[in-house]
Amino acid sequence: MKKRILIVGAGTAGLTVAAQLVNKLGSNVDITIFDPQETHYYQPMWTLVGAGVFNFDQSSKPNKNFIPEGVNWVKQKVESFQPDAKTITTQDGTVWTYEFLIVASGIQLDWHKIKGMPEALKAEGVCSNYDPNGGASKTFKEVSKLGGGRAIFTQPALPIKCAGAPQKAAYMSDDYWRRSGVRDRIEVVFANHGPRIFGVEKYKKALDQVIARKGINPHYSHNLIEVRTATKEAVFERADKEQVVMKYDLLHVVPPQSAPDYIKKSPLADAAGWVEVDKFTLQHKRFADVFALGDCSSLPTSRTGAAVRKQAPVLVENLIHHINGRTLEARYDGYTSCPLVTGVGSAIMAEFDYDGNPSETFPFDQGKERWSMWMVKAHLLPSLYWHGMLRGRA
Repeated sequence: MKKRILIVGAGTAGLTVAAQLVNKLGSNVDITIFDPQETHYYQPMWTLVGAGVFNFDQSSKPNKNFIPEGVNWVKQKVESFQPDAKTITTQDGTVWTYEFLIVASGIQLDWHKIKGMPEALKAEGVCSNYDPNGGASKTFKEVSKLGGGRAIFTQPALPIKCAGAPQKAAYMSDDYWRRSGVRDRIEVVFANHGPRIFGVEKYKKALDQVIARKGINPHYSHNLIEVRTATKEAVFERADKEQVVMKYDLLHVVPPQSAPDYIKKSPLADAAGWVEVDKFTLQHKRFADVFALGDCSSLPTSRTGAAVRKQAPVLVENLIHHINGRTLEARYDGYTSCPLVTGVGSAIMAEFDYDGNPSETFPFDQGKERWSMWMVKAHLLPSLYWHGMLRGRA
């Protein structure tokens, strides 16, 4: 009898795990994946779309191209989980039973937590590479027409997907304005909810130098709480709860983010709303037949595609061991990676583990800006993603 595995989410994490399970188990399992999205986006490209390096259309392909052969695709959102009964319910009211469940639902963009959003995204001067509705294209439109004034780039409280992307938007815009000869007429502000530019000390030191060299004005412990498009004002709340109002000519907004609401209200959630899993095995702490990975999980590491690339084989190996009644032996050490592009032709490749220790791939200091790391980010990683990772081969 085939084992029935349900996978919630056909994003990066869900498709990667599905492909690896099919590659390892073939027709010995009955896999169904749930997601209504017809289009799959390579979201790490959006930073470069926002800088005019790529077009938005280059970041997408049909989702059907990556559903593994033999996997059933249900184009429905999941409404609720009933892990005691080993069932899930989709939005059309259908109840699905499972023997094993993998939750890979991604992360939720909470635009509503900023007063005046998401309406502000339609206004002149406001943009976001995080907006899935072609927002990165609007970013480049706003960046390319700005000839002077103040440009503000925001970063909310972590966790967010690709925690380096907010500052990358500032660096790439700065690079464009320098090449266009208008940078000396633009004040660039990076307003970060956090107390520093980056959590890992090695890369923080390098990025502090990047900010100083580029003349970017960092405002730490500044959280965007309101956008007033009529007066082009951004309202921030500092750590001491004092509000700061800044005028803007360009405002790049990164929204607060959280686990999807249907996970928050489910028995699978921890106190913070994430799917509660063991950080090493990726097995749920209370429901042994449930596993999770990626942005929706409680794993205390940065939400990146590189993290998923390391999580997926651990989850698959441990799930197979669990199916066969064996001890879970595979371990995920928290590895994640963030290619911090600092301009066209330069990038810092940050790689680190749960403890903030650098876990670098290449035989040189990755804390320095390099052309080679730009080539990896801009050209190698997209190919690896489409042709390797989503096929279960990388």
